[in-house]
Amino acid sequence: MRTTVAIAALVLVLTACGDDGGPSTAVDRADPGAAGGATTAPSRPTGSPSSDGPVRSRSLATVMDVGGGAELCLGPVAESYPPQCGGPRITNWDWSTQRGTFEAQGDVRWGTYAVTGTWDGTAFTVTEAVPGALYDPAPEEESPLPEPSRDYSQAEAEAVATELGSWLPGVQGAYADGGGHVLVDVVHDDGTLQEYLDRTYGAGVVVVTSALVDA
Repeated sequence: MRTTVAIAALVLVLTACGDDGGPSTAVDRADPGAAGGATTAPSRPTGSPSSDGPVRSRSLATVMDVGGGAELCLGPVAESYPPQCGGPRITNWDWSTQRGTFEAQGDVRWGTYAVTGTWDGTAFTVTEAVPGALYDPAPEEESPLPEPSRDYSQAEAEAVATELGSWLPGVQGAYADGGGHVLVDVVHDDGTLQEYLDRTYGAGVVVVTSALVDA
């Protein structure tokens, strides 16, 4: 009898050990590679990626100087007089070379330009500035948004947008479009930010638009 009981107990133990009912731990959303054990969660970016070569503004940008040096406004501009905006510093802006292309009120000077130059991650160095009145670009065809690889409710997408708006390097704005995407505008992305966000939230969920693009 004792031998029979012992064998039965051993069978129960081996059956429990061989149970393949699924993983016993949850996989974090921000670590999509953890289930396979091959990769780890990507490191959160801590700064705006610098450019390897010349970059240009995707569209017209406002150069604003309130007396402390010129800044490149790549995000929203308040429609006041003078307008109000802020952005990264321009290291070498010279208003004397832009006579007749800007407005001034007191110490405040501003104008719109299509700029080309270099981006070091914190400041822009201009090599060419085309005044807005002379800017006549060829129309760019808009690329369709990618299909989101994960389903987010509108509330979840809005929460992601709020989170990214609080910390993503160079963020100019972020919002949920109601179609499963979170659209994010940044000063510059060489692909590093998009890669991190794809791995963190799922490919095609967060779509990054860079204000500075390769020239």
